[in-house]
Amino acid sequence: MFRDLHFAIQKIRTGLTLLTIAGSCLYAQQWENVGGIQDVSAAGSSFNNLVIDNSGNYYLSYYDVSVARGSVQKFNGNSWSYLGGSAGVTTGTATYNSLSISPNGNSLYYTNQLGYPGSGMEVRLFTGSLWSQLPNVTDSSVNYQASAVSSDNILFTYGSYGSGTVKKYSAGAWEQVGNAGFSGGAEFAEMVIGTNDMVYTCNVSGGLKVYQNSTGAGSSQNWSLVGGAAADASSSGEQYNADIALDGSNTIYVAYVSNSGGGKKLNVKKFDGNSWVQVGNANFSDGKVQHVALAVTESGKPYVVASRFENDNFLRNTVYKLDDSQNWVALGGDFVSDGEAKYNDLAIDKAHNYLVLAYSDNTTKVKRISLTLNPQTCSNTDPGTNVGDIGCVSFMYRGQQVAYSTVRGADGKIWLQQNLGSTQVASSVADANAYGDLFQWGRWDDGHQLRNSQVAQAPSSNTPEGIGAAGGVYIAGSPAWWAGFASSDTWTGITASQATASAGVDPCKAIGADWKMPSQADWTALVGAEGIGNPATAYSSNLKLPAGGNRSSSNGDFSFVGQRGYFWSSDTSSLGAKYLYIGTTIANPSAGGMRGQGSSVRCIKPSSSLSTSDIRLNNAVIGMYPNPTKGILTVKSDSVIEKVNVINAVGQKMNVQFSDNQINMTELPSGLYIVELKLKNGQSVSKKIIKD
Repeated sequence: MFRDLHFAIQKIRTGLTLLTIAGSCLYAQQWENVGGIQDVSAAGSSFNNLVIDNSGNYYLSYYDVSVARGSVQKFNGNSWSYLGGSAGVTTGTATYNSLSISPNGNSLYYTNQLGYPGSGMEVRLFTGSLWSQLPNVTDSSVNYQASAVSSDNILFTYGSYGSGTVKKYSAGAWEQVGNAGFSGGAEFAEMVIGTNDMVYTCNVSGGLKVYQNSTGAGSSQNWSLVGGAAADASSSGEQYNADIALDGSNTIYVAYVSNSGGGKKLNVKKFDGNSWVQVGNANFSDGKVQHVALAVTESGKPYVVASRFENDNFLRNTVYKLDDSQNWVALGGDFVSDGEAKYNDLAIDKAHNYLVLAYSDNTTKVKRISLTLNPQTCSNTDPGTNVGDIGCVSFMYRGQQVAYSTVRGADGKIWLQQNLGSTQVASSVADANAYGDLFQWGRWDDGHQLRNSQVAQAPSSNTPEGIGAAGGVYIAGSPAWWAGFASSDTWTGITASQATASAGVDPCKAIGADWKMPSQADWTALVGAEGIGNPATAYSSNLKLPAGGNRSSSNGDFSFVGQRGYFWSSDTSSLGAKYLYIGTTIANPSAGGMRGQGSSVRCIKPSSSLSTSDIRLNNAVIGMYPNPTKGILTVKSDSVIEKVNVINAVGQKMNVQFSDNQINMTELPSGLYIVELKLKNGQSVSKKIIKD
């Protein structure tokens, strides 16, 4: 009989507001809402499944409370939409379900429990723009299930019927794979298929067990237990689940709720070809956990998520990664969710190098975090003397080493080419990955600037000197943050210990002593030199300024994200502080606003500026477009181009063709490249180009 498990766990509230204090969230990466929305599902949800194709399209299935059926959505890189055009593609309630995609990305399969009063396992195939229904796998009652697609586009399903049965859909009919009943019930089932044409199932029955068989196996070829025994003692239940994943070498990883080491803590193991071995420190979660999910990169880097099942942070979820010492640490903060997080699922976006998380916190939410931070590729070299020349700088931000692009502006000064907290140089005006953090004036890197930071009232000493009591939270309300507006207040301190009642700490000082927050005069000079007059020209400038919007000083809400830019300066004003405002038809470096407003921070290195006589303007080069490019990059120049070099992110020179002022990058992998041009007039030009 159907049981609506969406409300199976009673919500427990303490009635207390929990604040994230300084030091509890020290990470350069931050989680962002995929598609810029907090709620992907229309209403309540459960049983989330997330898969990502090789092109970076996200597919999400879940039990949709709004229609009491299963729904599937797709994120195409810009927005979410229902596959098939509407919510609710299943016949009935469909709480138990799975989602899988073919290796070539052309076929998406959705299996689901046929809800009461029916029984069985339904299967649907999505190709092009329509769903088509395949024959039911079984008409027997089935709850727990999993699916996977082999390299030759054959769908395999794993269900709890017959005490655990795997079937494949071949030549229009279902065929049994191996012996039925091999897994002791297939409760809390998971399944993956390797590039070695081996099928692996994972479930908890007398411990966590993984079984294997060939994709070509018939009903007479029995399943075998990987390692000959259970991987470990493990708790089981609809919340105490386990997960399985493979790396590019078909190494098997499992994550589960361990019954050893204090009981019901999170653990990860892998199979080394002979036996199950520990990955990282054992039973590493701070407390008991539920709703476990696992993802592993092709190179063998595992990531795991679980929701904490105890204490004040009841069922908030945390994602973990291995640090350099092979210990598990939180990724992107102690907790990702604001409230109770159930039905976690993780996936790797290989096309764009993101870790993606789906979970139910009332509605289904999908967040992601960049895995591209790679300071080893940064030589810490300043840009050259040409306007538009680029360099890079490595520094500590959010407790991790990061590498940011730098650029020589038309004002002759060196600027970061990224906002603090961003994961990349902007690829468009509304590139969410380039928005970065939103600081309150006078505050530094204490976690308050994260776009998902919690909102709190002002501390009793409403100045930088008193911020220690409320570090890590965004201060909003009345009074708002640092509302004294004294003209003698500064934002020039170097370390947090230097914060006083009248002096904030400059977050740009984390880069180095010669970096600083730009002044109003710096912004004025930059706007004039670059010809910035609106968001489009701000983005097309050498600084690639995106429209990151702002955050309210009264309630912490966001405004004009993707439409307007707000960039702090170090100057005060009668309203609190000065900032560069980039609106629809204006770029005003003299704008003033409340210090409690959240605005972007872009740092400057004025000590490396050049005099006017030293600057060699690249007037001969009009542009390179489109950027990003699908492969053909056009160079528009008033001077003859003598030589072209295209260099990838690790410094390798790439083989490309150049003719008729077009660079053919079609055969290059997607990623970031430096295009270097040597012109006949003696100038050299380098630009950062993104290849989609």
